[in-house]
Amino acid sequence: MTQPLNWTHQVSQITEAGLQQSRTATATEREALAQVLDVPSCDRLKALYRVGHLGQGRYRVSGDVSARFTQRCVVTLEPVAQELEETFDVEFWPTESLPETTDTEIEVLAAAEIEPIEHGSIDAGRIIVETLSAGLDPYPRKRNAEFAWEEKGAEPSITGPFAGLSKLKDKR
Repeated sequence: MTQPLNWTHQVSQITEAGLQQSRTATATEREALAQVLDVPSCDRLKALYRVGHLGQGRYRVSGDVSARFTQRCVVTLEPVAQELEETFDVEFWPTESLPETTDTEIEVLAAAEIEPIEHGSIDAGRIIVETLSAGLDPYPRKRNAEFAWEEKGAEPSITGPFAGLSKLKDKR
């Protein structure tokens, strides 16, 4: 799978003061993002983030992303607009410095999210795509959309605690 946002930064080009980025996705990037996220469209995407040094070849990428997507209603399949405002905060470490995984229990929310620095670059675009993916509504629903199931040709069903017994009586 290709990444829809090729927003990478070579660590060799990041100054001691860090790097401040304001990125707006192009129409091509938004189209690729919509395809990856399996939504009809991404109408807007803007990210503001900072890449800062942590020392020992480690970096921190943190910022905000805002987007507007069109999804399909799970009931009517009509378009539903969704606005997203998400934040992210990820550390990138050299591969040889990554902490070893153990069987001990850790509190997930207390631990920093750590990603490897691959090929000397930090992939901020991938982090933004993952942040958006996690923020999308998994069951978008149009306002006042209701699901009413009717089976054609079926008689009205009897409901209640004795509905099953009623069906047995009819079979005799």
